[in-house]
Amino acid sequence: MAAAYGQSFNDLESGENYKLADSADEEQVALLPSPTKEQDAASEDDIPRKRSAGPFYSRPIFQIASSFVLGIVACLTLQYIVCAINLSGVCDDASSAIGRLASPEAGSTEVHKFPPLSPTNASPSLFPSSVGYAGPTPTGAEPGLIQTAPSYPLHTGAPHLVAPHFKSKHNSSESSSSRLDGSSRFDLFKHWGNLSPWFSVKRGSFGLDSSPEAPDTCRVTGLHFLHRHGARYPTSYASYGGPANFSSRLHHSAAKWNGQGDLSFMNDWTYKLGEEVLTPFGRQQIFDLGVSMRIKYGYLLENFTKTNTLPVFRTESQDRMLASALNFAIGFFGFPYEGQYQQSITIEAHGFNNTLAPYKTCPNARTSGKSDRSLYYVREWASKYLADAHARLAPQLEGYDLSIEDVFTMQQLCAYETVAIGYSRFCELFNEEEWKGFNYALDLFFWYDSGFGSPVARVQGIGYVQELVARLTHAPIAVHNSSTNATLDDNSVTFPLGQSLYVDATHEVVVLNIITALNLTNFAADGPLPASHIPENRAFKVSHLAPFATNVQFQRKLLSFLSILDLLTPSSFTVLSCESTPDPQIRIIINDGVVPLTSIKGCSEHKDGLCPVSTFVEAQKEMIATTDWEWGCHGGWEVPAGPEWNTTTGYPPVQED
Repeated sequence: MAAAYGQSFNDLESGENYKLADSADEEQVALLPSPTKEQDAASEDDIPRKRSAGPFYSRPIFQIASSFVLGIVACLTLQYIVCAINLSGVCDDASSAIGRLASPEAGSTEVHKFPPLSPTNASPSLFPSSVGYAGPTPTGAEPGLIQTAPSYPLHTGAPHLVAPHFKSKHNSSESSSSRLDGSSRFDLFKHWGNLSPWFSVKRGSFGLDSSPEAPDTCRVTGLHFLHRHGARYPTSYASYGGPANFSSRLHHSAAKWNGQGDLSFMNDWTYKLGEEVLTPFGRQQIFDLGVSMRIKYGYLLENFTKTNTLPVFRTESQDRMLASALNFAIGFFGFPYEGQYQQSITIEAHGFNNTLAPYKTCPNARTSGKSDRSLYYVREWASKYLADAHARLAPQLEGYDLSIEDVFTMQQLCAYETVAIGYSRFCELFNEEEWKGFNYALDLFFWYDSGFGSPVARVQGIGYVQELVARLTHAPIAVHNSSTNATLDDNSVTFPLGQSLYVDATHEVVVLNIITALNLTNFAADGPLPASHIPENRAFKVSHLAPFATNVQFQRKLLSFLSILDLLTPSSFTVLSCESTPDPQIRIIINDGVVPLTSIKGCSEHKDGLCPVSTFVEAQKEMIATTDWEWGCHGGWEVPAGPEWNTTTGYPPVQED
């Protein structure tokens, strides 16, 4: 209302004056008409007069009603202005309270195209990458932290990402967050399965109380380094869940639903994720990984200087794979990296043999019922661990039939949005137990599709094992009977042998295929994973084995001859009797966790996970000989869905004679 208390305004139609109350005491007469001169006179003469009712809109009751309506309109107008500029999110609950429908743009895909196709100010000739005058450029000695430092640096996982705050248990006042300073009891970033940013697993996670640095009397003389690409946008296909599918359904029905309470933010939520390529955080992950490996193993490059050769690193042609390899190279070699190494880019497409993408030449790895056995288990488990979340969230999305699978997708969106745009409101919707359930759902997914529970896991990983054996023995692959590429692997330029450093980039599914093919069955100790509950202290955790930028170090070691001579003193002679021979040793480190090799035939128990290279190689040759690519990838075997048939070796049913 324009008038304030104590002021009067004219009703333009009636011409009568109305006076507003000066105080609360006058509230009940706030809009009664002021007496006219004639009324005053009549009062004085005590002469009764009948006053005309006047037009409808001049009646007091109309004035009261119109003022009330105008007040509501003013409030709604103010709310619209505040919401339009999104002041601190104050309008979220208010909008749901009045039941407004979702914006027509809700769920739509938002894309920002950069760089512009034809920038008007582009003048490359005026901005050369080098103008000379570089100043002094002498280099120093190569770093070798793995040998020289008193301790090993651990990787916390997710710099630059905002850790969400949420209830440790729903409706509990205790708040939980995934802060990276170690003060939180629950780190959400470590409970996203394969969508977790890689982190150094806790010492002893794989059963050995050892760390990656070289054990006493040992020196690392060679490194075979296998890593996954960095954080990416969702893939185009998802057997269960799938953020793009969910957002599309929301958008197409936006005129029918309304988010309330915890889901009020969805009324204006848009889908901001791309597809399959690296996110900015993913690029940083791989760059940092390259820097980290140079600091730890830079001294291995001295061998290339002595032999006048360059290292050969491998990746695939897929965009995120090539981008990961090049970001790793910039981190490891610095810019410009040209002339410091050679990048082998294998083709990832159907019809091309490729150990880093073996599914492209393995038909059974693309056959429903053989390659996607996880679907039965994930659906079963999701219906259990998300039951409460579904009951809690479904009523808050009026007009939309929210399913258990949709709720699972919201958890996926939390992870994907966080690694893509730094933060996600979806993370706040779930409590700790529900995030532990999500983490286990992804364990089920990869156990049954890519790991020891998959009938096509071992056969897909065996090609890389053949290449590893060739590198360890400095001998070419004798028979190409798997995913190995004879054209590349038989060429000493594209697949060199006898080098001190190898780096290969691949996908998480292939990392798990290789772990299975190596027969590292300590990760299968729990047997087939159940869909009814989370096994306590389970060995197979995808967040530990195959997160974004996961990395596997195959360390090749030699006992230091200087240390061996030191052991010949009388005081240490008895220790020498317990020492192994100075034969080359190997050990496997996954995300900074030392893996016991006792599951590999002939490898004895060792506190630091060492095994003689010769013993390791013989065991792997036996695995190669007993893995039938033709049967595993092209055989007509069938397996039923669910627990009626299971494997813990990653191999299909044995072929009948």
